[in-house]
Amino acid sequence: MFSDSMNAPRAVFEAVCFDADGNEKWREIVPNLVLNNGKTDIVDKYLKGSSYTAAWYLLLKGTGTIAAGDTLASHAGWTELQPYAGSNRPAITWGTTSGGSNTSTAVSISINATATVAGAGISPVQTGTSGLLYNAADFGTARSVVSGDTLNVTVTISVT
Repeated sequence: MFSDSMNAPRAVFEAVCFDADGNEKWREIVPNLVLNNGKTDIVDKYLKGSSYTAAWYLLLKGTGTIAAGDTLASHAGWTELQPYAGSNRPAITWGTTSGGSNTSTAVSISINATATVAGAGISPVQTGTSGLLYNAADFGTARSVVSGDTLNVTVTISVT
């Protein structure tokens, strides 16, 4: 019997932090965990045909560990960080999909506060805690950012 399997589209986050003078301070490349509500969303949107959103936004997470059951409204192991102007998550701009993979342009975040960034995630919701948290990733090491830094995050999402 022929069998083929496919995992939920997974992402790899590459975060690069530059100081105010443009010097690289640190770099992290980490795979994500597709959360339970992210997997459900794929089935609902793609296979069931319910409403779909093409807009995606990047969130930064503080220290603590992600769990498969985390949602935007409930992620007891960590908090969302906003060490940048405003309360809106920055938009992700996707490139061209090829071979089941797509890499975004770098999301550039001007840091305006001292914070410890410990990971990232993506959501189709620009603000607030209602809506989908598709995925999240824990950095190998929590990283410090300070006012004047620039954090560039590139997301590569693939189906394997």
